Amino acid sequence: MNNNRVVVVTGAAAGIGLGIAERFAQDGHPTVMIDVQEDLLEQESKRLQAAGANVLACRADVANRAEIETAYSAARSRFGPISIVIPNAGIANFIPFLSMKIEDWQRVIDINLTGVFHTVQAAVPDMIEAKWGRIVTISSQAGQSGGPQQAHYSASKGGVIGMTKALARELAPHGITVNTVPPSLVDTPQARRSEAVGEFPLEMIVQMIPISRPGQPSEIASACAFLASDEASYVTGQVLGVNGGMYM
Repeated sequence: MNNNRVVVVTGAAAGIGLGIAERFAQDGHPTVMIDVQEDLLEQESKRLQAAGANVLACRADVANRAEIETAYSAARSRFGPISIVIPNAGIANFIPFLSMKIEDWQRVIDINLTGVFHTVQAAVPDMIEAKWGRIVTISSQAGQSGGPQQAHYSASKGGVIGMTKALARELAPHGITVNTVPPSLVDTPQARRSEAVGEFPLEMIVQMIPISRPGQPSEIASACAFLASDEASYVTGQVLGVNGGMYM
């Protein structure tokens, strides 16, 4: 795999996004880490830099197109055109449908779905010019099977899957592949916070997974690394479930 290709990962300060950014950086890619958690982003990017990684930290809200454009401008100035995009940034919470306010719905859609639109659309011109590109969206098993008290989250992630398939058809003539990885339960700080407040009973969910444990960010990252590689040049529009068998 050409490890000079510039990679952008959103939601890269922690959890799955950090695991993905770390994998691509360790593989030698110039890696742009985007997140709204500025202090944590700076901390983790410095840790990777100290280990020899070529990373750039950019604070940006994926729901804000101007902030994404600013981050991409910095990325291009530092590294050059963008070749690989992993839109991972997302939020999740649990709200009964009848208690859900429009503000609750809109915030999740803005970040989880519209944020993917911004992150991808702003990078695609670089890929078209190069006649090569890889887009690997991070959706969710909840977008396939639904999640109780997560109508907004399930809708947003189902939308990501649909967008992925549409873009795979549209961008294939330009040498760009588009795939999605929908994890199930992954051991992340966000999952642990939800468990701590009683929203997310990890032990109960683990019982629903044939491989009886949560996934690790590194396992999601491995799937992304494959889909972004030359070895996956004939793979597009696919949903690669890295979920321990929770959804088949």
